[in-house]
Amino acid sequence: MEGILLFYVICFIIGLAAAFVGSLVGMGGGVILIPSLLLISHYSDAFNWATPQAIVGISLVTMMFTAFSSTVSYYKNKQIHVKIGLLFLTGSIPGGILGSWLNQFVNADHFSLYFGILMIVLSFLFLFKREKQTDDQSSQKTPVLSVFIISLIIGAISGLFGIGGGAMIVPAMIFLFGLSIHTAAATSMFVILFISIMSAGTHIALGHVVWEYVVFFILGAWLGGTFGAKVNQLSNSKILEWVLRLMLIIVGIRLISEGLM
Repeated sequence: MEGILLFYVICFIIGLAAAFVGSLVGMGGGVILIPSLLLISHYSDAFNWATPQAIVGISLVTMMFTAFSSTVSYYKNKQIHVKIGLLFLTGSIPGGILGSWLNQFVNADHFSLYFGILMIVLSFLFLFKREKQTDDQSSQKTPVLSVFIISLIIGAISGLFGIGGGAMIVPAMIFLFGLSIHTAAATSMFVILFISIMSAGTHIALGHVVWEYVVFFILGAWLGGTFGAKVNQLSNSKILEWVLRLMLIIVGIRLISEGLM
């Protein structure tokens, strides 16, 4: 009984931590939840159900609640740039469906390697020098074709790896539109809400979601998503980005080593 309770507590904590970090910087939480489950599944028999497909399925279902709770909080504070968010959805939704379908063909032995490489690549997106940021909508031009192509790729990667795409959406919004990190994070969660709904639906249809465990991740995600959005308004974004980038690199290296073994 104690072992089962501990298992559920671990699921709750992973969901809480993933949602908090994901909502805080607009990344969705998959970059925390997926590596955590991948690593734990190697060392605990209680997580022997955690195949790559099941992990991605749970990540995307959990992400729906992370994104919904944080989007509600961000919307109340008028931080979401709805126009830009809707533009990103034009490519990310069909991309998410495509990526979710492709996920079933990923070799389980190589999944950690692929995901580790992806995480390290994502960490370098924060290194680019940024111009002066502004959230003034009247001064922004909209590169429609560029955004569609970028969002299509982001959606496909989201569905394939279950990460929500925020690690790419946030930098894209900053570099293409000059949004501040706080507005980009809020708008990213708005986009991720719809991406995760579509991608999770595909994984549910394919039978990748282990329902007896996902509820505990959802409970943690709801609390973490709301709290992360609140803390975002008070946080020093530069420090958070450095900590996050370092974390992505460390976890990415570990996953690559696991995939090569």
